Amino acid sequence: MEWTDEGIVLGVRRHGESSAIVELLTRSHGRHLGLVRGGAGKRMRPLLQPGNSVSAVWRARLDEHLGYYLIEGTRLRAANLFASSHAVYGVTHLASLARLLPERDPHQDIYEMLDHTLDHFDDVGGAAAYLIRFELAMLAELGFGLELEVCAATGATTELIYVSPKSGGAVSR
Repeated sequence: MEWTDEGIVLGVRRHGESSAIVELLTRSHGRHLGLVRGGAGKRMRPLLQPGNSVSAVWRARLDEHLGYYLIEGTRLRAANLFASSHAVYGVTHLASLARLLPERDPHQDIYEMLDHTLDHFDDVGGAAAYLIRFELAMLAELGFGLELEVCAATGATTELIYVSPKSGGAVSR
């Protein structure tokens, strides 16, 4: 079994002396784990930082196995993201939200949104807006979508200040 896909690094755990288990959110294969040989070494460590975009080749004998990744960096944005505290928090928060997705289930819209959100973390105000949009998209993807454009009780579109816990819709003043 083998496939090639684009992915965003969500997290890395050491495995043994020199290897690492890498968690990626891939475009076509969803959230996926794999072993990277030499992933804890000096050459691979900069590539395997959360928030980096990579090109990954995954190989395993069976689809259910952990498998091995061969990884190349495509957009190494972690160094820029780690320069500011709001971006560090944002990357860890986005990765923890992405971990709510079922493993190996493709979510192309979430992948695109995560990639777009990580690209716009330079501005503090803009990053907050993108982060909120991502959280709303995650809620919708997980089946808890909110209807925040129109009042659930009256149909009004102004002064929407509450969210009904029963209907998941906005409620006006």
